[in-house]
Amino acid sequence: MKRSEINTALRKMEAMIQKCKFQLPPFCGFTPEEWQEKGHEYDEVRDNMLGWDITDYGLGNFEHVGFSLITLRNGNAKLEKYTKTYAEKLLYLDEGQSATMHFHWNKMEDIINRGGGNVLICVYNSTKAGEYADTDVVIHSDGKEYTVPAGTQVRLTPGESITVYPYMYHDFEVEKGSGEVLLGEVSMCNDDNTDNRFYEPMGRFPEIEEDEKPYRLLCNEYPTA
Repeated sequence: MKRSEINTALRKMEAMIQKCKFQLPPFCGFTPEEWQEKGHEYDEVRDNMLGWDITDYGLGNFEHVGFSLITLRNGNAKLEKYTKTYAEKLLYLDEGQSATMHFHWNKMEDIINRGGGNVLICVYNSTKAGEYADTDVVIHSDGKEYTVPAGTQVRLTPGESITVYPYMYHDFEVEKGSGEVLLGEVSMCNDDNTDNRFYEPMGRFPEIEEDEKPYRLLCNEYPTA
């Protein structure tokens, strides 16, 4: 991805967050220059990959496959000094964007529509071999339990949520005509380096072509203290 494309995506997400009247923590507003001056007091941000993030899955088609996100809080199972057992994210999808099918081996999460349009989440159980199972999927959504056939798209309007369990395949797609969507994620500790199983093998973080200065540093770009 070009840095200019990333900068545009981050600004669009920031505008949507403001539109939904969601306040971000101070570190989300640090400029690249300010990060150069931050010491060990912000090691938790660095170590747990808090802050801005972008994925195009290495496919080079961000306009249609990919999304922007912010990790607001996170624990770390690999470092004993961080004792949080939970994480929280914001995810932004513009109309026409989607996230690819995947599951998590360890993480359970709630996906919440925080505002904007509607999101469609396609769900499958996984077989032991990592294929789509043809079994019905049990849905837990805002205190309601029901079952849907494999491959059903569960529709979340603003305020609605779904619980995604380990080994439960899921993707995201903005419902056509409903507009951009801001999602929330409340989960167990997040580890994007080891806990994502994509149905089709692909990357997680983009290769960046530096065609302009960064607007914000991404969570894997912070300078050491």
